[in-house]
Parts: sequence; C-alpha cells; structure tokens
Amino acid sequence: MKLVIVAATGGIGRQLLAQALAAGHQVTAVVRTPSKLDADVPAVAVDLSHPDPEALRTAVTGADAVLSGLGARTKADHGVATRGTAALVDAMQTVGTQRLVLVSAAPIGTVPSPARPNPPRHDPGDGFFMRHLLNPLVKQALKGHYADLATMEDAVRACPLDWTVVRPPQLTDGPRTGDYRTALGRNLKGGTKISRADVADLMLRTLTQPGFERQVVGIAY
Repeated sequence: MKLVIVAATGGIGRQLLAQALAAGHQVTAVVRTPSKLDADVPAVAVDLSHPDPEALRTAVTGADAVLSGLGARTKADHGVATRGTAALVDAMQTVGTQRLVLVSAAPIGTVPSPARPNPPRHDPGDGFFMRHLLNPLVKQALKGHYADLATMEDAVRACPLDWTVVRPPQLTDGPRTGDYRTALGRNLKGGTKISRADVADLMLRTLTQPGFERQVVGIAY
C-alpha cells in the first residue's frame, strides 16, 4: 500500500515508519524536520502547528491510507493535534483520500470538548483503580494535552472519512509483541500499559482487517 505517516519522527511515528517499510509498503513521511529521517525515506516538510494546506494535499494525494502519531510533546505544542489533524482532514477530503488512522489517549472518552461538553464520567472499560486513582491524577497533570486530543477527536468524528482512533494507556518503549487486547468503543479493564511498537502494530493492522472503520479502539496488555 501507499501510506503517509504523519509525525514520523515521534515515538509512535518512528515505529509506524519502521514497521510499514519492513512490510514492504510505499511510505511518505510528513515531518517538521526531514533531516531527522534516513535520507532514503521520502518526506514532505510540514510544521503541523502551522500547517501548509498545499503541502499536505501534495503529501496525501494518491495515498491508500494516512496514519498519524501527531500530538503535543511539550506545553508549547498544545493545540498541534487539533490544528494539524483538522488541516490533514481537509487535505484528505480535497484530494479524495479516505482512510485515516490516528492515535489519541485512553482517558479522552471522559474529557469534555466543544462537541461533547458533558462526556461520561467514567469509561466503561475502566476499573476502580483507573476510575478513582490513576485517571484523575493523569487528567489533571496532562489537562492541556488531553483537551487538545479531545478537540482533535471532535474534528475526526465529524468528518466523512473512514477513520479509526486508537486510544492507548501509558506508553512504553517495549518491543513489538503482537500480543495485546483491543476493544471497540472502550478501554480495557486492567490495561494500564502498551508499547509504542504494539500501538503501531495495531494501527497498521486496522488497514487490512475489517471492522475498525469509524471506530474508537482501546488497546492494552
């Protein structure tokens, strides 16, 4: 397949890039700084915090799917997921590219957003520890980051593309195992961690396995 990987120098983006190339896919990377990639990787330079619509349209034209690991790395980056993904969706709609897979975060289903000002208090997949101890602490510490991801999800849910949103819990640098649980529309009970490599594995798997289109997918060990 011809794939476009957005934020290909990030933690999940690098895993997506490596796994897609190893599987024989034709890949184009969308990154702020192409020099951070190997010279033989086709790349389009786009700063997703201030996206260039024409460059994005060029990048996604003719792609079978777009996979995005876009998200804020620092407080200064807050809003990049919303702005960058909205521009990406517009570019895809303009050129007729339909399949979009992107990463969010496990707590986002309970984070208020403009389209969902009163979300459920608890995710149906969260157990007592996640509901009452871990999630409140994490959501307060990462308040700006999660607000950005929640607004990003609003834009994706409202668009006509064939999208999939993957919501991982705590990310690790562990290996790709392929041995993880998934659930549609909810988190996984007892699932507190997942490696970036396995998140990338799932994101690529959603391209060839049916049932993931226009779905939010929880993942965890």
